[in-house]
Amino acid sequence: MLGLLVLFTSVAVTLCHPYYRDRIPNGHFVPNPCGSGVWEAVGHFDPLHHTHDKNPFGMDFAAAGHMWTAALCAKDSDGDGATNGVELGDPTCVWTVGADPTGSATGHPGICNPVGSCSQAFYCGCHGHNCVG
Repeated sequence: MLGLLVLFTSVAVTLCHPYYRDRIPNGHFVPNPCGSGVWEAVGHFDPLHHTHDKNPFGMDFAAAGHMWTAALCAKDSDGDGATNGVELGDPTCVWTVGADPTGSATGHPGICNPVGSCSQAFYCGCHGHNCVG
């Protein structure tokens, strides 16, 4: 019985990630600034797991009602000098759910790029805090 509960909980958590990633441009292709591959849990400090430890983009995305808005697109959530839209391939902030973004994701909107640099006075990072601005 415990095994079934763990299985159902794991499936439910896994299914949450694609839902939110579908609501941002290139959400399934956000590069991992700490290594290779993609960052699956885009709004969290842990690249693979949905945790309660949201990164700055995750907090901003939640504040925007978990929707891609022009204001969220124009914001630089991680303070690295590039807007969320630029990092996610929507530099003109025109992307809508289901449409193809105008470009590819070139950075992570919630993790300072390159890793080890911050331009604002807050912590940012992967697997914890990787820099202080």
